[in-house]
Amino acid sequence: MPAFRDNARQQLIDWIEADRDKLISFLSGFLAKPSANPPGDTREATAFVADWLQAEGISCEIVAPMENMPNIVAVTEGAGPGRHLVMNGHIDVFPVSPDEKWTHVPWSGDVADGCIWGRGASDMKCGTSALILAFAYLTKLKAHWPGKLVLTAVSDEETGGKWGTRYLLEHRAEDCLGDCVLNAEPSGLNSIRFAEKGTLRLSFVVETPGAHGAYPHRSKNANRIAAGLIVDLDAINDLPVNMPPKMAEYLARPEVRACMDGVMGKGAADVATRVTLSVGVVKGGIKVNMMPGICRVEADIRLPFGVERKDVLAAIGKILERYPEVTLEVQEAASNPASASEPDHEMLGILKRVIEEISPNRPEAITGIGGTDCKFFRYMGVPAFVYGPSPETMSMPDERVPIEDFLQVLRVHALAAFDYLTAS
Repeated sequence: MPAFRDNARQQLIDWIEADRDKLISFLSGFLAKPSANPPGDTREATAFVADWLQAEGISCEIVAPMENMPNIVAVTEGAGPGRHLVMNGHIDVFPVSPDEKWTHVPWSGDVADGCIWGRGASDMKCGTSALILAFAYLTKLKAHWPGKLVLTAVSDEETGGKWGTRYLLEHRAEDCLGDCVLNAEPSGLNSIRFAEKGTLRLSFVVETPGAHGAYPHRSKNANRIAAGLIVDLDAINDLPVNMPPKMAEYLARPEVRACMDGVMGKGAADVATRVTLSVGVVKGGIKVNMMPGICRVEADIRLPFGVERKDVLAAIGKILERYPEVTLEVQEAASNPASASEPDHEMLGILKRVIEEISPNRPEAITGIGGTDCKFFRYMGVPAFVYGPSPETMSMPDERVPIEDFLQVLRVHALAAFDYLTAS
């Protein structure tokens, strides 16, 4: 490695160590800015990031096709022509239910017990912060690397991406498409995700006349019909999967299966290769002694490689033949096929080498069972890879990220981006 490159690379490590308190303060402050989606108003959190970048002398652009869901795009040109790397993270986070019991206030950003606490700490303000900070450090070193580095911090990941990453790729492709993508969604420090299952989000609307609760002879109960439907929909979990042989062989490797179970919980390796259906929303009724005439059921279906939405919809259509009171709606914005990059791509090798260099972790390349915005890049032929903190507490009460994990994610993305941009 040439001395000038070696020195610049070491500068990244030194800055992160010297700025430890400043980095923790950034993530804490970011978490203290509510950005739940729904409802989707991320303006305060977006302004926090934009103001910080500008204070660091980094210009950025606000791209807001939806006023309350602005996106940030920042571009740094290096020392001459070269590779085009995009860093992609999201600002919006899961909502907080009033029934959740938290030790620390969800929008506090509290720093305690070696962790930073708050909704979105894991998914994905830790990762987005790491990308923002890595981008800022690399911008300071732009004389030492060729090419183009772009930061995209978006505000519509949790509800499908139509006004976030997908919008930027459709309307700002010159800056946002790139040759490769780094994303820092929660993955676990022992894994790099090169692929992910697809999604199919469905709404089932049950409609009956409704009646007084003492008059069940006047109408069927929409909630009761919904209950039967939910039970019958369990059959979707048993749909056959015709996975492409190359992917099936890779996901069957013992080390890959062990990594998936270790990072995402025992059973994750099995889930990665089958269809899963989860009913996340059931809404019906307004008063205990009124028989509801409308009940809405929303289901989240995850599709492994080898299963298409038409296969699932055909199976659901057969189930609905028994439920004439039910109509089906597909939530198109949040329904997407599975996606993958090559598991032997150069960036994967770089990420593995960097992780092993700076930590005791020995990562495996795995497929994710949840979704990320990486899919939109992969659909357009751009390799995209995920490395981030543990998913253990994401979307749960007391969501948090260990400080040391946050700093490792930052180091990995800063060094991997530098190594990719300076590779001969």
